[in-house]
Amino acid sequence: MGFGICVRVRGPRACFTRPELHSERVSYDVITPSAARGVLEAVYWKPAITWVIDRIAVINPIRFETIRRNEVGSKLLYSSAERIMRRGKGTLSLNASADRQQRNTLYLADVDYVISAHFEMTDKAGDDDTEAKHYNIMLRRLRSGGCFNQPYLGCREFPAQVELIEDGKELPRSFYGDQDERDLGYMLYDLDFSDPKNIKSLFFRAVMMNGEIDVATARREVVA
Repeated sequence: MGFGICVRVRGPRACFTRPELHSERVSYDVITPSAARGVLEAVYWKPAITWVIDRIAVINPIRFETIRRNEVGSKLLYSSAERIMRRGKGTLSLNASADRQQRNTLYLADVDYVISAHFEMTDKAGDDDTEAKHYNIMLRRLRSGGCFNQPYLGCREFPAQVELIEDGKELPRSFYGDQDERDLGYMLYDLDFSDPKNIKSLFFRAVMMNGEIDVATARREVVA
């Protein structure tokens, strides 16, 4: 295991969309490990390291709200843009007025998580890439409020506030701290890109014990 950190991630809104529901956005009950990793990568990302989520503590009560908004029903394909680029001619456009649809989003309100994670070195690390180097850069970013990209909670329009929890600082108490067990069912763990032509969704059984999900233990039984 590499160097570990503990951060508090908060926001007024979040949506960690269930992949099995296509027409409407419906959020999982809590942040997914892949979304938590995305928050950390937004603060500090380098090809030499990869973030691994170990624990997720749910501080605030799980509460859903809904909004309805206009969206477009299609998207521009990368393959179409690539084809036009190769040919040197063609049209790439999307008429938002003609393709507008109204969709509901069931999102989480007033979320607050404590995320424990560590990073591991990848095969892209060079001779000057040390664990201590990247760990200290991450600490400086968190303490100064800097980031690589704006961290967000599932959707880019739901920004996240990220705060470092220093060693020895008392952790906030979970609303579910007295609840022995709460089974949240199978949740998305991550996407497997080992075969770019056959990207697989990986799921894990999320069980919250006293307000915490032990991701490190649960990922031993990840299923596709």
